[in-house]
Amino acid sequence: MTALSAPILGALADITSSKKRFLFFFTYGGVVLTSLLFLVQEGDYWLCLMLFVAANIGFAGSATFYNAFLPEIAGANKMDSVSGRGYAYGYIGGGLLLAVHVVMITYHDTFGIADKSLSIRISLASVGIWWGFFAIPLFIWVPEIGRSHHKPKDFSYLSHSFGRIYSTVRSFRHYRDLMWFLGAFLIYNDGIQTVIVMAAIFGKTALGIDTGTLIGTLLLTQFVAWPGALVFARLAERIGSKKSIMIALVLWVGIVTYAYFLTSAFEFWILGGTVGLVLGGSQAISRSLYAQLIPKARPAEFFGFFTISGKFASIFGPLVFGLITDLSDNPRNAIVSLILFFVVGMAMLGLVDVKRGKLKAVES
Repeated sequence: MTALSAPILGALADITSSKKRFLFFFTYGGVVLTSLLFLVQEGDYWLCLMLFVAANIGFAGSATFYNAFLPEIAGANKMDSVSGRGYAYGYIGGGLLLAVHVVMITYHDTFGIADKSLSIRISLASVGIWWGFFAIPLFIWVPEIGRSHHKPKDFSYLSHSFGRIYSTVRSFRHYRDLMWFLGAFLIYNDGIQTVIVMAAIFGKTALGIDTGTLIGTLLLTQFVAWPGALVFARLAERIGSKKSIMIALVLWVGIVTYAYFLTSAFEFWILGGTVGLVLGGSQAISRSLYAQLIPKARPAEFFGFFTISGKFASIFGPLVFGLITDLSDNPRNAIVSLILFFVVGMAMLGLVDVKRGKLKAVES
């Protein structure tokens, strides 16, 4: 629901120059709902589900408007760097908070928390507090570029937003390179998201890895993704965004191929570190390349389509993974099948002419 409404809300934010207001609403709505997970007690399944879904709507909704600031705060030659640093700092923050939570839940008695379930509830609430606190600098110091739009007397913001989406979808054929990139991103990001979502399940079912190792590997992935995002940002500045993404996708093919042959927990640690190295870079540079190809006057609207592409990427890959696992009764076959997503994504990305796409974006 949030993903499908993102372009409509984005168009409304662009015409009213209100990206910050929309970002504030979704961010702090998500902050409050996340913090309320502290109230969930044993057996409160429906309350937990409703709060979790609603908080994720806040997160997904905020991402559209957050990403839409990238073309405004970074010049065309700095987008890779800014996007890379954004992801890098995000992985540092997420990794640090996760590490604190693991320690607090494991050694809750040391922190004066007698009940382990209480330590988990405190951890959930702290996520909301952390999110809300570190969002403050954006609202204080990041400016929003206001653009004037001619509006007739009978102008309706809602009608305009729906009409704009219709015209934008039709106009995608004029943004050929943007369309090819969005399609490529949908496909290869599906593979990436499946690795993220299914990694723990794969480790558990294929290798019998214990929970402690899985959590430790997740922490390693978080911290390695920090320098990984910075390395790929620097690489993109030197050889270009498209070539950098291509390199990342080749590495993803190598990662899932390596995963097929894993036999030990130590090799799973290596896998986690390698995933972290490529994960931050492929996400950061994909965002910055997309920002370079969209019309500069309508960033929130077009990043709404980016949100749709990203959310749909969380559906098909896990579905294919589950089907192949069930049919072959072997998760190794499922993990190696993800190669198809990366290869098709590379083929579609190869059709993108970045220089032509940038010129088209400037003309609009």
